[in-house]
Amino acid sequence: MNMKTSTNIQPAAGPQLPAAPALRWSSLLLMAGLVALVIASFISLSLKWGEFFSREALATSLDFLRGFAPPDLSAGLLGKIALATLETLAMSAIGTVLAALFGILLALPASGRFGAGIRLATRAILNVLRSIPELVWAAILLIAAGLGPFAGTLALALHTVGVLGRLFADAFENCPPQAESTLRINGVHPAAAFLYATLPHSSVQMMSYTLYRWENNIRAAAILGVVGAGGLGQMLKYHLSLFQMPQAASVIVAMLLMVAAVDAASFLLRRAMTR
Repeated sequence: MNMKTSTNIQPAAGPQLPAAPALRWSSLLLMAGLVALVIASFISLSLKWGEFFSREALATSLDFLRGFAPPDLSAGLLGKIALATLETLAMSAIGTVLAALFGILLALPASGRFGAGIRLATRAILNVLRSIPELVWAAILLIAAGLGPFAGTLALALHTVGVLGRLFADAFENCPPQAESTLRINGVHPAAAFLYATLPHSSVQMMSYTLYRWENNIRAAAILGVVGAGGLGQMLKYHLSLFQMPQAASVIVAMLLMVAAVDAASFLLRRAMTR
């Protein structure tokens, strides 16, 4: 008995993708407003592109850059740069640690755990802290704390509290509530439920935020010395004000190496934590 099998086997149909949502008029208005804002910005600013790319500007810039070569590598200057580098690292590290600690404390009410009114008030404080740049904080604190790295450290801490407090509060709000709710339903104290459920779940993200802000604070600490807050920035301002370009070049190279080393260390730490 011959049995014939059919070769006209139809392949199974794949899943149908949903239709793309229609573009709403509000989205079109938003994009049109953004385009109009960009065009208005170019029109309102006096951008002198022709002068910037002129031969005279290029020659002047090259003459200025030639003054930095070669960098001063004398033992006395390198020793001062090493001390200033350690001072800059210490300023950024202490400022970041203080900001992380106070950021967690302010993130709890800012995440809405103590009511909507306290949430709005705390977020307003965080907005004020991060809206004021580090240079302005340093200029204000120099009056009270005097010249030196102490004012720079406090300036970094105050600005970073506003940033980390907001990021930590968002991390707490975005954390899935099922684990903490389960513990509280079973009679666990709210503080213990937060420490054993929400905080561990958000800790990796919070540590990533803290490391990223540490990288930014190192760059900021190198600049705060311009207003007298110590570190490499103060050395750079001193040598530039005296037109000692080779010495200033050595300080700039030290800044670049320090930032590159910290970026690499921060990347390795974040990768180790995510694993």
